[in-house]
Amino acid sequence: MKKLLIIEDDAIVAGVYRKLFEKEGYEVEVATDGQAGFFRIHETKPDAVLLDLMLPKIDGMDILKKIRAQRAFENLPVIVFTNSYLPEMVQSALKAGAHRVFHKSSAAPREITRAVNEALFPLAAAKSGNTALRRRAAARAVGTEAQWDTAFLQSAPEQLAALRANLQTLAKCEDEAKRIAQLHELYRKIHAMTGGAGIAGLRSIAQMCSAVEALLKELYEKPANINASTLRTVAHSIDFLGVLFNETKESGELEPISILMVDDDVLSRKAVITALGKANLKPVAVADPHIAHALIADNQFDIIVLDVGMPGMSGFDLCEKIRAFPNYKTVPVIFVTSLSAFDSRAKSSMSGGNDFIAKPFLFMELNVKVLTHVLRGRIAPKAAGTK
Repeated sequence: MKKLLIIEDDAIVAGVYRKLFEKEGYEVEVATDGQAGFFRIHETKPDAVLLDLMLPKIDGMDILKKIRAQRAFENLPVIVFTNSYLPEMVQSALKAGAHRVFHKSSAAPREITRAVNEALFPLAAAKSGNTALRRRAAARAVGTEAQWDTAFLQSAPEQLAALRANLQTLAKCEDEAKRIAQLHELYRKIHAMTGGAGIAGLRSIAQMCSAVEALLKELYEKPANINASTLRTVAHSIDFLGVLFNETKESGELEPISILMVDDDVLSRKAVITALGKANLKPVAVADPHIAHALIADNQFDIIVLDVGMPGMSGFDLCEKIRAFPNYKTVPVIFVTSLSAFDSRAKSSMSGGNDFIAKPFLFMELNVKVLTHVLRGRIAPKAAGTK
């Protein structure tokens, strides 16, 4: 019997995979933090490891580097989870010695079981005679996904209530240490929700949770960035999760997000491109608002990110022109600018803008805003069609 060690701090997600691999005939052990997992690798010498990268005490990347530095574990198959909103971690994990890397927000149980089986039984997996076994394993995994889908959706009201309570406590905390503790608790809850939604195959919810998780992690590591803007963005995203839970019932691949960003300043354009790149999003970036207007006339974008102060045509003026196109009446527009006065915010709304973020901004805050507006726009027609 092959031994599998799962290093995952979320008990529910770990429990799902434990049951699934036990049905596959594995002897399974779970470690709930990085330090315990690192010790258990040495004590039990498992045949394979399923490793979360976001762990307390010792993170998964450090575990990977440490065991690969030891001859006894240089060939140990390690299947890694990572946050899909930190795409650079994929290459880092592979470079550190991961056998395979999966995004938590999109990894289905059948993919994980297949990866572990193929890592341990490469010859058997390659033989066509093993197809029936693989199909039966996949069927068991699909059954697990369906059961978890129902359980996950049923638990949604309780999970959302806990998130909102956490956020309210965080907003009221004046003691710095307590604020950080509340922020970490909020991060852990969202982290668990990301994995749960991924197992259930609820891709939109998983993608949204993953973005918020990355923002909360950044705020936890750099608490000086906790302010009215970031808390407002987190609050809006949690409220929107409630909408997604009510509207999202299907699985499947997410449609790509088409973004146009307009800013005449080279450094500002690079900052926005870098920010969106953290979320694996690639915008069409232009400096001239007139060129942007022509692009909008000939293309359909999911969202537009605009600077305000541009020569020849301000962002406010361009936004008004955008709204004149019939197919852009409801396309989200976010203003990203150094202007942060109230009149600028008011004018952004009056010109047809949906949101406003002032420079300098947190990369993940912009990504959460973009994703919130795009996903909200995509489910709005579905919701309207059910009335």
